Amino acid sequence: MATAVAKAGAKNLKRAPAGIVSDPIADMLTRIRNSNAARHPEVKVPASRLKLEIARVLKDEGYIAGYDVEADGTTQTMRIIFKSRPDRTRVISGVKRISRPGLRVYARKTEIPRVLGGLGIAVLSTAEGVMSGRQALRQGLGGEVLAYVW
Repeated sequence: MATAVAKAGAKNLKRAPAGIVSDPIADMLTRIRNSNAARHPEVKVPASRLKLEIARVLKDEGYIAGYDVEADGTTQTMRIIFKSRPDRTRVISGVKRISRPGLRVYARKTEIPRVLGGLGIAVLSTAEGVMSGRQALRQGLGGEVLAYVW
C-alpha cells in the first residue's frame, strides 16, 4: 500500500521541460567553471543581454580573452574564449553565484564586497549597468551582487 501511494504521489510532480533553466546566470557560470576545469579553449552559452554584459565585465577585467555572438535562426549563442597562461594554468580559478532567484543579495555603495582581499572581482548589477565591484566603488554605486570571480 505504501508503495502504491508513493508511486501515485511521484506521478503528480511537475518538472520543468528539458532546456528550460530557472537560473540562466548560474547556468552560464557553471558552464564556465566546468569547461575551464576541463581545459577547454572555449565554451558556448545561450546568449542574453545580461550574460553579454557579464562577459564584457570578465573581458574588461582580464579573465577571458573574448566573446562573440553566433545567431542560429531565432536562437543566439555566445562563445566565450578562455585565456590561458604560458605555464598552462588558467586565469579563472573560481566562479561563484551569489544573488540567486531564491535569495537576492544587494550591497550598498559602502558595502561592496572584496573578493580574496582584492585579488578577485565581484560582478554587480547597478542602476548604471553591470560592472565590477571596483568600478562600482569608483562611481559610488551599489546594486545586486551577481557573482564572484577569482
